[in-house]
Amino acid sequence: MRLRLLLATLAAGLTAATTLTAAGPAAASGPRTVNACSPAVSVEGFSDALDKTTYENTYVGNFSALAMDRNGGLLAVSDRSALFSLDRRSLRPTGVVQLADGNGTALDAEGLVVDRDGTRLISDETGPAVRRHARDGRVLEELPVPAGLRVAPAGRATTNGTFEGLTMLPGDRTLLAAMEYAISGDSTDIVRFQTWQRKENARGGQFRLSAQYAYRTDPGLGVPEVTAIPDGRLLVLERGFTAGVGNTVRLYLADPRHATDVGGVDTLTGQRGVRLIRKTLLADLVNCPTLGATAKQPQPNPLLDNIEAMTVTGRGKGGRLDVLLASDDNENAAQTTRFYSLRVRTAK
Repeated sequence: MRLRLLLATLAAGLTAATTLTAAGPAAASGPRTVNACSPAVSVEGFSDALDKTTYENTYVGNFSALAMDRNGGLLAVSDRSALFSLDRRSLRPTGVVQLADGNGTALDAEGLVVDRDGTRLISDETGPAVRRHARDGRVLEELPVPAGLRVAPAGRATTNGTFEGLTMLPGDRTLLAAMEYAISGDSTDIVRFQTWQRKENARGGQFRLSAQYAYRTDPGLGVPEVTAIPDGRLLVLERGFTAGVGNTVRLYLADPRHATDVGGVDTLTGQRGVRLIRKTLLADLVNCPTLGATAKQPQPNPLLDNIEAMTVTGRGKGGRLDVLLASDDNENAAQTTRFYSLRVRTAK
């Protein structure tokens, strides 16, 4: 497979590739860089190595979620119903599994968690649904979903606005899914985060519905991904797109630990007595250095694209995290499949 880096020069490309490999997914420690996006976030490198490539007759792209596998490799799920295994250093695909629901229908797969037994929990924006898949893609379990979060007319959610983010909280007992956009009746800037609690002593890792929380997005943005960190807080991506301008991508640190359970609240319109998930801006990625990146369409920063996937790949001292992002190119010639290696500081 031919690999390429879309950088200004060959030397810059090699630098970016080396940085992504050595200081990104493969390492949890190393010297700090000066590539600051903000006081809390720096970009260590990026790679376009997989852009517009194929593997075993499957298009490599449309990435909507990333996760670390139990064997130390990297997993990337495509919203076109494919789950790729990637070498965490080179990013080269090493395997692909086709996904479907229990009836054999392709998924709009958006979120990915590797459970403690190695099975894959995958959110499907159609419905929506969260299912447990075996390593070979077989459906083992489907989790219950609150009626209000289902796509209308069955519920109050909009098509392509449901479970985008999926993460397991520390302790491996609580699963959390983030809606991308608000449901009908709620304020347009409030999205719901649904949780499931693992049943005590349940073999097979069954989950039951648990608390639901409310998160307020910046105006016009949605939530494409959420990732838990070791202390119980969350990294939350907020994203938007304006034609002729480009993408907005912001990284927040959010704390759900004292938020109100809104599972029984029919409409969320900013009423008193509801504690939202607290959030703190870590970085607006428009402020990252470009690192010589080029964009195929207008962007406020050529490094940006349709960033949709995120996972923590390593930890360092003082709450520092190595975070890997990936963009969804939608199989569009004007977009790029791009990986980003970030260093994020989350100390309180």
